[in-house]
Amino acid sequence: MLPVTLDRTSGEPLPAQLAGQVRALVLAGTLATGDRLPSSRALAADLGVSRAVTEQAYDQLTAEGWLEARRGSGTYVATTRPTGVTSRPTQVTSRPARPTSRPTRPTSRLDTGTPFFDPRLEAGWRRAWREVSVAAPPRGYDDPRGLAELREALAARLGRTRGLEVHPDEIIVTAGTTDGLRALLPELRPGPVAVEDPGYRAAAETVLTYGREVIDLPAVQQVDHLGAAVAAYVTPAHQHPLGRVMPAADRLSLLEAARRADAVVIEDDYDSEFRYDVAPVPAMATLDRDRVVYLGTAAKSVVPTLRLGWLVAPPDLHDLVLRRRTITHAGAAWPSQRALLTLLRDGWLDKAVRSARRVYAERAPRVAEAMTPYATLAGPLAGMYSTWLLPEPDAVRARDAARAAGFEINLLSTYARSSGLTGLVIGFGGVTDAELDQALAAVTAALGR
Repeated sequence: MLPVTLDRTSGEPLPAQLAGQVRALVLAGTLATGDRLPSSRALAADLGVSRAVTEQAYDQLTAEGWLEARRGSGTYVATTRPTGVTSRPTQVTSRPARPTSRPTRPTSRLDTGTPFFDPRLEAGWRRAWREVSVAAPPRGYDDPRGLAELREALAARLGRTRGLEVHPDEIIVTAGTTDGLRALLPELRPGPVAVEDPGYRAAAETVLTYGREVIDLPAVQQVDHLGAAVAAYVTPAHQHPLGRVMPAADRLSLLEAARRADAVVIEDDYDSEFRYDVAPVPAMATLDRDRVVYLGTAAKSVVPTLRLGWLVAPPDLHDLVLRRRTITHAGAAWPSQRALLTLLRDGWLDKAVRSARRVYAERAPRVAEAMTPYATLAGPLAGMYSTWLLPEPDAVRARDAARAAGFEINLLSTYARSSGLTGLVIGFGGVTDAELDQALAAVTAALGR
């Protein structure tokens, strides 16, 4: 049986305790690749818990890529390397190609960045801003680390929701993910930065803007070599835009490659809270706090226009970033920080995440039902969008049909540089149910011709 012990007096749920201990056994090598685990029934009997506890833990670890289920055989520690995988990135010295056509001002955007906002939570939102209006603002420049009370609340939330135990003084509040990247880039040693391809367009553009070359990092392949890159920018919880969760073996391989290259891994914890089937995958930073820079944001859980995020970096980079921000008086706007503090303290943010997760869980299958006859799903159904692979002419025809109907849908090719992947990236957070149905009707009608 497994050498694990569950603490029923702990505030941590039993499935989470079990998953964490099994994960630690794999990392320590106690459980090796290919080892067979006890059945969920046998382990439940051994631990004196219900089978639901062990099944939830196994499901979580399977979703994260630590375990794999083999039909008719059992559950095993996952293999460390997929077969037939190439891992060397491609270097790019020029800016990504820009789309040649211009939108005709559609009425609604089915994009990856506009979240669902529950109108039932408007009262709490207004209350937060009323508190800002009566609070005393700082008498001088803001603390470059961010509002102390907000950093305390964020530290508690990161520990509770992302498994990342940090001290408030390790957090630097930023004006969003790209602001965190902008703060970090000048402090890295000279050299190119690897960015997933296809990947977050703002990240690649920001790297180029700072005069660094971009190296294309394969988004769906295990990476064991970073070349000359001094950093690798990744979205492991929900790859942007393909939707894939980076498997545990791939995370470990990337970290090892970063150690050999003396590079840092920049983890953009994009869209991490919106899983429908299992609990959110723990942050990659939990595996190596000395190698990973963690970037979080309120853009998807609150609203993008709040312009708030947070950065947790290894001590040497933290000090360099903080020194520059102190000299330049850089920092996130105090009113937004104060409002987010109230939203956290009141439990508003937790309610917003739960509400949005329910909506996304209902809308994602509707998108899948409409698109499956015409395209291939690129990753699991999670988050506020899904990505569909199909030939570029078909994707363009569908995009144009949606645009004519008053909806903007992004082409996958606009996220790709050297990968050549094509298709549609369909967001469903920032529209109503009726608008989503109208947009899907336009897309499927075009694809069915």
